[in-house]
Amino acid sequence: MLSRILLRKKRTSKLFVLTNHRSRCKPATNSEGLSHIDALNKPTMVDVSAKLVTKRIAHAQSSIWLPNEIISLFEEGSKDIQSKKGPVFATAIIAGTMAAKKTSDLIPFCHPIPLESCKLDISLNEKDRNEVIIKATVSCHHKTGVEMEALTACSCCTHNI
Repeated sequence: MLSRILLRKKRTSKLFVLTNHRSRCKPATNSEGLSHIDALNKPTMVDVSAKLVTKRIAHAQSSIWLPNEIISLFEEGSKDIQSKKGPVFATAIIAGTMAAKKTSDLIPFCHPIPLESCKLDISLNEKDRNEVIIKATVSCHHKTGVEMEALTACSCCTHNI
């Protein structure tokens, strides 16, 4: 099985208005410009205390290719595979949502963010019925983005499938 993950950030109009403010609040970086490495080359969490709270939205997409034996488990007209443990896609959506909420426990230096929304959609690719596409949209009002949460949701969802 193959999988891949893509990320697309979406900025709200309110966030664009604050671009000048955000540019003044750049995190301290080392000589190579890495935001999570300080001037002494030690790993560090980015300080977001000077940033304003704004609406943050991130979209991520992953896909996984399933062999014909698995695809044949779809019943006619069904949008999910029923297994002994329950519906596969529905279970993966729950797992992806739980993972998004725990991203800061999984990714070093990731800020804990109280998510306001995590939407996952799973579907078969209409052009290649063996490819399952997972899309995540995560949002909140916070001082830092939710890209890692969207990626984590897609990744965990894919692993569960």
